[in-house]
Amino acid sequence: MEKEREMQMEMRSSEEIEIGRDVTPSLSPLSFSLHNSHLHTHCSSCFSPLPNPIPNPNPNPNSLFFCSPPCSAALPSSAHRHLPPSANSSDLRTALRLLRPSDLLSNRRLLTSRQHDDVSDRIRAGAAAMARAVAEERRVPIDDALLEEATVALCVVLTNAVEVHDSEGRALGIAVYDHRFSWINHSCSPNACFRFLLSSQSHEAPLRISPHQTRIVFLQMGSGVPVSTSEFVKDELGYGPRLVVRSIKKIEKGEEVTVAYTDLLQPKEISAFSCDSSSSCDDYKFLKDMADGRLTECIDDVISNYLSVGDPESCCEKLEMILTQGLNEQLEGNVGKSDAKFMLHPLHHLSLKAYTTLASAYKVCAGDLLSVDSGIDINQLKTFAISRTSVAYSLLLAGATHHLFNFEPSLIASVANFWTAAGESLLSLSRSSAWSVFVNLGGVPNLASAMKFKWSKCSLIDRFRACMSSGQIKSTDFENVSNEFLHCVSGITQKVWGFLISDCHFLRSCKDPIDFSWLMSTKSFSSVVVETCVKRTDVYYTQGYANNICEEETYIEHAVAYIFQLGIHCLSYGGLLASICYGPHSNLVGNVQNVLDREMNFVLNSCEKS
Repeated sequence: MEKEREMQMEMRSSEEIEIGRDVTPSLSPLSFSLHNSHLHTHCSSCFSPLPNPIPNPNPNPNSLFFCSPPCSAALPSSAHRHLPPSANSSDLRTALRLLRPSDLLSNRRLLTSRQHDDVSDRIRAGAAAMARAVAEERRVPIDDALLEEATVALCVVLTNAVEVHDSEGRALGIAVYDHRFSWINHSCSPNACFRFLLSSQSHEAPLRISPHQTRIVFLQMGSGVPVSTSEFVKDELGYGPRLVVRSIKKIEKGEEVTVAYTDLLQPKEISAFSCDSSSSCDDYKFLKDMADGRLTECIDDVISNYLSVGDPESCCEKLEMILTQGLNEQLEGNVGKSDAKFMLHPLHHLSLKAYTTLASAYKVCAGDLLSVDSGIDINQLKTFAISRTSVAYSLLLAGATHHLFNFEPSLIASVANFWTAAGESLLSLSRSSAWSVFVNLGGVPNLASAMKFKWSKCSLIDRFRACMSSGQIKSTDFENVSNEFLHCVSGITQKVWGFLISDCHFLRSCKDPIDFSWLMSTKSFSSVVVETCVKRTDVYYTQGYANNICEEETYIEHAVAYIFQLGIHCLSYGGLLASICYGPHSNLVGNVQNVLDREMNFVLNSCEKS
């Protein structure tokens, strides 16, 4: 039988590791399996998309498909064929391929205890189905030893498996890796992250971590023979989705290496901006917890309805109502009803979730409106206004998560994605054909002229790109360029924020999407007011910016130039963060480099022709 380990497993750095360095070579899994929903769209061996996806709305989990003969040969058929369709899941398929001794914790005693009835029932039913499938495959009777073998394997999967994501963040399946990854513990403030390699590209790096104890001895299941951890490395399959661990902070020699198993953008405070002063502290906490649950339920319901029904306009209206008005209902307290007013803090994780949805939903609204009749000027103007709101939410989301990132550097992966998305949306807006209708110019404003007037190539962008290409930066340099970036984008944002938010009541309550110091001096979020904006030819800009512009065409070219500059900065910084998290050869970094090359070449070519 497997000997339960009461000691805490951990991996520590065997040397000093700078930020943005691979701390492991690419690790092949011990076992893995696609989720059922991807069995007919992805290779069951390497997880890459199938060249010709099998059209089947109800995939049969007993049928596996492969992208090539080598992949088919690498993953021979196994006992999963004998699982009943109702029990055939990625967990069980992965566990069936893990029916051998391992150095991984199973937590069997804990998972099968009465304290976890739902989990223990699931394990009991799953292990029974596995035992029957193995018995049929091996043509042997089911006995207690086989059932125990299946139970332990399933517990190992439930304890150690991680979701395998593609470059777009979609969960394709699960995989279990050896102790070099599985012994890395979770932290809410981790110093490392991990990425998956689903392509054939080779990637080798030294192993910079080791177990806390130089030699840890275990007992193989049923053998009673001491085994060194190094003997298990050979058990990795050599194929399947590979994994690399990478530092996101500077790690000292001997320091424990940790990763996050959960989403780190989790609750910040829900702020009660006005409340019934007669409520006791206990009553207030009770009401706040109730408000938290109600607000979570409200936002989740709106988003779920949007995803199922597809009404982006209604979704935007409802989410913004929650953001601006909070809970418009009385809450039952311990001493009756309370008139306490609960509103979401702009940096609360539910607010960030709402911003993400609003950026997407407004973008869909713009596309839907333009598809009705793109030849009508009024439709183009409405589309342009909606697009600006979508861009503003993307920028607000990036700025808000970056504010949290300043206090918790482990949010780097999320911040990288949000700055990248904000940059792409800003650049798309700067190239919009709606500018011509917006100011009746008869053509798109001369971006080249705007660049000559207001754009000088920023050395910071070159530094970002150099770091992206090499994937190398020192922690002190990273802090310096991050501060320079914030200084740069804060100045540019002040010139365009009023223009982006002019058509949205909630966004007009957000004084600055980059610097959130205004929150600290505000007792009531509803009382926050942005600087007065002026109207000129149906264009809204901040007061200071408008006063410096005389001619209408120059007025618009300034706006285009500043939006373009802001987009380049946001995209470049997002690429830098992505290179730290995922390395210089990741898909996200490559996409950022390609977009930057395209945009900068466009400007240079336009300037040469003008």
